[in-house]
Amino acid sequence: MRNISDTLLKIQKQASHIPYIKLDAQNKINGVTRLDWERLYSGNEEEYFHTLTTAADGSLMRARISPPSDSRKLYIQRIVNPGEDSAFDHWTYTNQYNAVIVAAASFGATVSIFWIKSDRKIQCVVSSDCGATWSGVQLVDYSPTTAINGICASYKPNGDLALFFADQSTLYVKKQVNGQWQTKSAWDKSTGSLSGVSAVYDDDWNLFVTGKDSGGNFRLWSIIYGDGGNLPAGSWGELRTIAEAPYDGNFSYRHAFLDKPDVIRCFYIENYSGSEAYSQPFSTHTIGDFTDNLWLEPQPFNLSSEYGLAIAHDAKYCWLSCANGVWRAPLTEIKLDLSSDILSLKQETMGTESSLTFELANDNAKFTSLPPPLDIGCRLNFSPGHVTENGYEVCEGQSYTLQAYEYVNSNGSTKLVLYTVNGWENISRWTAKQQFRWNGDSEEKSIKDILAFILARAGLRLDIISASETIENTCPDFNINPGMKGDRIVKKLLSLVPELLFIEGDTAYLVNPLPYDMPVYCYCAPQTDGIHPVLQAAYTTEALDYNHIRIEGFDSINSLPIIANCFDYDDIANSYERFVSVEDVNIGSVDEASSRGESILQKYRRVSTSGYIEIHPNCAQQVYDVINISDSKAGFVNEQRRVIGINTFFQPACGKYLQTLLLGKV
Repeated sequence: MRNISDTLLKIQKQASHIPYIKLDAQNKINGVTRLDWERLYSGNEEEYFHTLTTAADGSLMRARISPPSDSRKLYIQRIVNPGEDSAFDHWTYTNQYNAVIVAAASFGATVSIFWIKSDRKIQCVVSSDCGATWSGVQLVDYSPTTAINGICASYKPNGDLALFFADQSTLYVKKQVNGQWQTKSAWDKSTGSLSGVSAVYDDDWNLFVTGKDSGGNFRLWSIIYGDGGNLPAGSWGELRTIAEAPYDGNFSYRHAFLDKPDVIRCFYIENYSGSEAYSQPFSTHTIGDFTDNLWLEPQPFNLSSEYGLAIAHDAKYCWLSCANGVWRAPLTEIKLDLSSDILSLKQETMGTESSLTFELANDNAKFTSLPPPLDIGCRLNFSPGHVTENGYEVCEGQSYTLQAYEYVNSNGSTKLVLYTVNGWENISRWTAKQQFRWNGDSEEKSIKDILAFILARAGLRLDIISASETIENTCPDFNINPGMKGDRIVKKLLSLVPELLFIEGDTAYLVNPLPYDMPVYCYCAPQTDGIHPVLQAAYTTEALDYNHIRIEGFDSINSLPIIANCFDYDDIANSYERFVSVEDVNIGSVDEASSRGESILQKYRRVSTSGYIEIHPNCAQQVYDVINISDSKAGFVNEQRRVIGINTFFQPACGKYLQTLLLGKV
């Protein structure tokens, strides 16, 4: 059950009430602001290493290095009040040449630009007035070699700074504390050659690193350099893979850029050297905390680029830049209230899947041209409610994605029909682009962790309402092949555990249904004061699809087969044996086999009891809630059922506001 006010709870139990639906469109996707990029500048500068940052006054600071054919000269640019008419082609030559690579960082009015020269000098210039004037060139340190393929810098909120640079296969960090440079130190990892690094500060320094592992395979990693947040100051976390490609394949990754305008967002280059070769930016963002290493499936950006896109933000915009291009996207959240335009709605929810169809009045041509942010892919927030003594009250928490829309002209009236879907559609449409395998040689991820990874790729967070030890602790040898669909993968994972999954908004919730779960709400027929009335109902009991489950596993330690049988003897007595066998080499003990068998049997029991009740809408009801039903004509007194589906219908012109709860066994 969702939380609702006492007054809303009271009114929805009454025989008569005034319905109210709140509906608004929002420029969000996957729970974060959708960035609609606009290119402001297309120049003729040759592509090479570059960087970008923003200052406290809103100035855009860019720096670039010209290619080796032009002596690798360092140029900088300051754009005050950047916009469509800004002179992004005006650069200032710094009189520095033979620069190998460049990075920039800002903190308030302080802006620092770093570069490494071919003589190994690490140098910088600093501005304390948002880039209006600059200090002289300062020597920071020397790099061990000239084979530098990545550099970045990031301030923390107190003004301290960390400078990271990748020298061959070693990542170095050099910190500036209280204005004083500290001795550089190397990380404690073993890899092949590195090709890029970027960092953003968020309690610790969170980094993306590109390069090769010790086996020569290409990798895109995340890693944390501790500052007392999630890790002790000065310590390194583990290298955690985000994308990988074999050493003898045609894919590689490089030039990552990180920023945190809302969530941590990353742009990096995916390079393909095979037939139809390309070098293209891809973007992704965190799903949850950086420490979780859960990322949205990387999205291609419409650009061919060898050196990537630097990302930064100010209060209003997120910015992208390369040597010859500048883009911006508004960060402002936009909402459009559609509540008063609703002609009808139909919500259909069954387990993980849910859809919502709206009809909006369009006789005044309000939607002839869709007002922003109403468009394909936008978020529709749906909040059912009633009019109470306190006014309009709703229960929030449900949101859908606009999948399609159509204009309907009929009998002289015009309406706009919106077809929306929940997050299960994202999962169904996600397809693995590469092979993933966990727990082949060691226990890396539990079933819950693998599930969280897949859901994140589809843009969903995983939240636990209740969970079994199996899903928390079992680490099966699990493989995903390229081309496998997300819904198939999720269903396969859920087949290994007793848990059920449902989705609301941008979150997938796990529930471990138990036979002794307590009811969270009561319904009755005929009506009784203070109890939610049942308007009509049907209750069904069926034989089990299968009442004998055999689980076959293998004890790899003793090289022995494992067999466990689970029976529902009452159903066998009524309808004879219905047998099914399940084989799983990940099952290594009789206890594991018995637990799996009971879990499967319980799922068959749950669907053997069905039916529905029709009610005035309960705004707080959720799928998999356990409810009490008292219905004298059916002989029910506090009969317990589990809600497995919810259908809601609203048509204000006809005075219809009804809900149907689909029922299963507890």
